[in-house]
Amino acid sequence: MKLPKITKNFFFLFSFFFLIWMLFIDANDLVSQIKLKNQLETLEDEKAYYLQKIEEVKKDREELLSNDQLLEKFAREKYYMKKESEDLFVVVEEEK
Repeated sequence: MKLPKITKNFFFLFSFFFLIWMLFIDANDLVSQIKLKNQLETLEDEKAYYLQKIEEVKKDREELLSNDQLLEKFAREKYYMKKESEDLFVVVEEEK
C-alpha cells in the first residue's frame, strides 16, 4: 500500500497528532468545552431568574414598609399574628 507523500511529512504528522490531542485527549477537549458552555448558559438563565425574583421581593418589601394596613395583613396571614383582644383559629383542610 502506497501512502501519499504528505503523510510522511513531519509537520503534517505533528499537526495531525496535535489536533487529535486538543480535540479528544486534553483536559480542555471539545466535549468538555461543549459541556461547560451548556452549564454556563444554564447558570446565566438561573442568574436572570434570581435577579428578577430579587427585584420582585424588593418591590414587595417597599410596598409592605410603606403601607401599614398591608403590613398588618401580611403579618396576620403569614405569621398568624393577632391583637391581644382577638382569638385566632387556624383551619386546616384534610388532604384526600
